[in-house]
Amino acid sequence: MSTVALGASGTTASRVVLGLMRIKELSDAEVRTLVGTARDVGVTMFDHADIYGGPHGCEQRYGDAQPVPAAERDQIMIQSKVGIRPGYFDFSREHIVSSVEQSLAALRTEYLDVLLLHRPDTLMEPDEVAAAFEDLHAAGKVSSFGVSNFTPGQIELLSQSVRQPLVANQLQFSLAHAQLVAQGLAANIMGLEQSGDRDLGILDYSRLKKMTIQTWGSLQKPSPGGVFIGDRERYAELNDVLDELAQTHNSTPTAIALAWIARHPAEMQIVIGTTTPARVQEAADAMSVTLSRQEWYRLFTAAGHTLP
Repeated sequence: MSTVALGASGTTASRVVLGLMRIKELSDAEVRTLVGTARDVGVTMFDHADIYGGPHGCEQRYGDAQPVPAAERDQIMIQSKVGIRPGYFDFSREHIVSSVEQSLAALRTEYLDVLLLHRPDTLMEPDEVAAAFEDLHAAGKVSSFGVSNFTPGQIELLSQSVRQPLVANQLQFSLAHAQLVAQGLAANIMGLEQSGDRDLGILDYSRLKKMTIQTWGSLQKPSPGGVFIGDRERYAELNDVLDELAQTHNSTPTAIALAWIARHPAEMQIVIGTTTPARVQEAADAMSVTLSRQEWYRLFTAAGHTLP
């Protein structure tokens, strides 16, 4: 498994991140098998959020299953997210600190390697967030901090107050949901939907600021979502090309779709939200596939995006 630098933190993590938002109904044995398989194939980072499975539900499921012995805690990275509450967002100092303490209890760990702010809170007071980060960092409860779904301006605003570097931004990105790269390839073209700037240059900004992009929805279609692999009603050409390249590389369509993300020089981390151990193996196998430029752009256009 290849690794990537986690922002400017000086640490590295596996290219593939296992997202655990769907483990609430799994048994202890199933959680252990899922996480154990991930570790066996080189995954070192595991992604949670306080809201997954209800308040701390999936974190509690993970902690109850105890998939990682305490003696091995330093061999993995546990990431969680905070800020989404039923019906509103909350970046108050009190909520951030309280939620992290509940996450630690649920996960049965003494610290989080990374804490992300889950969705932009337009009522955010940067100094209040900074105070929460200081509390958590000074107490040894969180090692590094980042954001999720933030724009460059929102990151700049927050960065003026927080002392810790923001190491990551988790953003939706896949072959079918490729605005991160699609807009930049069609900038200044009048009348083309793709040329609309919805993320304010977050891809280039992240590379300039040395913030690691973590991709969520890595196999998902745009809203209302769902997986594009096998969807021949809407993505027939893309699936044809995925099948062809899977044969060429002795791989699978899913692995090719993930290899497409990994091929980008931004060195993104790829979050996969599967509960199937075989899918974890497939994602790991994808990291050994290197697509040519021609293959990368062929997949891009087969997904319905425009090259000028």
